[in-house]
Amino acid sequence: MHPPASHTTTTKHFFNDSPNDRESDFVTMSDGKLKEWSAIHAQSPAFTQLVVKSMRELFPEELADRTWDNVGLLLDNIEAPGDKELESRVLLTNDLTYLVAEEAIKLGVSVIVSYRKNSPHLSSPSKPLSPLHVPCHHPFIFRGLKSITCADPQQATLLRLASRRIAVYCPHTALDASPRGINAWLAETVEHAARQTTDPAETAELKAEHRVLRPIANPPENNEGAGYGMATTLSREVPVARIIKGVGKMLGGFRHLHLVQPPGCDLARATVSKVAVCAGSGADVLRNSDAELWITGEMSHHDALKAAQEGRIVVTTYHSNTERRYLDLKLRDILEEKLQEAGEDADVIVSSVDQDPFKVVDIDAL
Repeated sequence: MHPPASHTTTTKHFFNDSPNDRESDFVTMSDGKLKEWSAIHAQSPAFTQLVVKSMRELFPEELADRTWDNVGLLLDNIEAPGDKELESRVLLTNDLTYLVAEEAIKLGVSVIVSYRKNSPHLSSPSKPLSPLHVPCHHPFIFRGLKSITCADPQQATLLRLASRRIAVYCPHTALDASPRGINAWLAETVEHAARQTTDPAETAELKAEHRVLRPIANPPENNEGAGYGMATTLSREVPVARIIKGVGKMLGGFRHLHLVQPPGCDLARATVSKVAVCAGSGADVLRNSDAELWITGEMSHHDALKAAQEGRIVVTTYHSNTERRYLDLKLRDILEEKLQEAGEDADVIVSSVDQDPFKVVDIDAL
């Protein structure tokens, strides 16, 4: 049984003699006694706030597919009196793994921007270094957490980063849908590949039109043309092999790609004028396209069979290989320039250990 509640009167006070000038409440109880407590007002470091603000202005979170995606600042860092000032350094990664977290610590960055995050198991702690910010493309928190322990690999990585005051920001599908984002870049890559010919006249005559496959209704200001997937229509037929080779080279110098082709299709002679692209797993978006050639990261067995029966050629590169090179070729310069406009001469670094988990091996060499 609880005792009867006492009548209380609350008065705000400000303590100027406190190191943090904390705001406190005096509570006057009905018995005349005073009780005091203070509210905790924590905040992100200025550089973290600037990186988050810059990413949100470049790639508004309103563009993300909120029906399932989780984007934004997923792991904050904190600034407290006496803490060492954070380095103005950002690490870009496609997937936030434990190896990437270790790399961030060694580089002394303070924010990670990560397209997506996956986390291996936590290992023994290393010598404390400067905190980092890591922007992450893929989100590492999708579901509600009831605890955060080292027993879970992803949570262990969170703890590792938090212990080093490293913030993590994930744009994910906001980066996919942005008119300056990944799918728009993939469409530009297709156009560039189509122009790779030794005939200058043919290159000059070739025109390309791009359109969004799944537009976003009422996009934020300055984001007209936002949406998922892109279709490119060329003014003339070009060899399929030319496009596949050009795209494979741009995405990472690949010599081997997964390919689905319709019965009777001779890739050495086939030509196309319509190409559709979608980063990651793109079947749901690409099925809205009438393109003869689809390029995406991955596709299910049944979707691939259906596409072949519809007479389409499908190229898959593994999921993250449609995304990773964008960080190096586009996002680094875009974010660095945005930070410089705000007066911050920051270093934006692309992870050297981030890579797709799948590898193609020669079994005879095993």
